[in-house]
Amino acid sequence: MAKSTDTGFTAEERAAMKERAKELKAETRAGKEKEDGDAAVRAKLAEMPEPDRSLGERIHDLVAATAPGLTPRLWYGMPAYARDGAIVCFFQPAHKFKYRYSTLGFQEAANLDDGRMWPTVFAVTEWTDTVEEAIRALIEKAVS
Repeated sequence: MAKSTDTGFTAEERAAMKERAKELKAETRAGKEKEDGDAAVRAKLAEMPEPDRSLGERIHDLVAATAPGLTPRLWYGMPAYARDGAIVCFFQPAHKFKYRYSTLGFQEAANLDDGRMWPTVFAVTEWTDTVEEAIRALIEKAVS
């Protein structure tokens, strides 16, 4: 990860905040439609280097097929999926913050609660049938 500046934020973190500010302005200007969100997510995925692009596209397609009620949108410049405006899950590409692996994360709107502690972020390094089934199960539980 890049070194932080005097503000305490890395250049990547500042860029993500700027992306989020642009997203909020765009949402205010034009009530975001599901199709617009899908196009924005697909455009963002197309900009990503491999293997982030392939992983993100697979996750995007799987979320659309598994939870069609979720609305795709950008969130801090990352593909995300919302229900009633609240983010349920998001894909964080490895390159965004110069991490070793991409992640699939879940927010409070996801129904993953399991006792007093449960995981909310999962590292994804490659796509396999087993990975696909695990992600499908997580998404199904998250929207249940």
